Amino acid sequence: MNREQINTDKRNIKLAEEWFAQAGYDFKTAEAMFNARRYIYTVFMCHLSIEKALKGLLTQRLNNTPPKVHNLIYLIERTGITPPENLMEFVIQLNKVSVPTRYPEELKVLIKDYSRQRTNDILKSTGRLLRWLKKELKKR
Repeated sequence: MNREQINTDKRNIKLAEEWFAQAGYDFKTAEAMFNARRYIYTVFMCHLSIEKALKGLLTQRLNNTPPKVHNLIYLIERTGITPPENLMEFVIQLNKVSVPTRYPEELKVLIKDYSRQRTNDILKSTGRLLRWLKKELKKR
């Protein structure tokens, strides 16, 4: 391995760590939004947190800048990871709710769709998935 490759690897490790730091920050923001009863934004921030963690894994594993996409399924496929079935089911669910929380067609309907309990379940599952993704980051 030449010096340029070593420097690239170090830079990508730092970038991956930065993606995960931002994912953690976004998860804390999701918690704050939950406590403020802003459930739509809780879900939005949960998605953003997982998206950034996956982009961190992509940066680490592919030694490349991740694509500018929001599709969690696509990002998981690109990383080559295989989450446990329950976490993968959650990713599919979170991926489906992302667009409506970004661009609600009718705010009142969306507010009714995200009860405190439903949003709390999404928040807890996001925390579990984020912890699992951090373990994947440490594997390499």
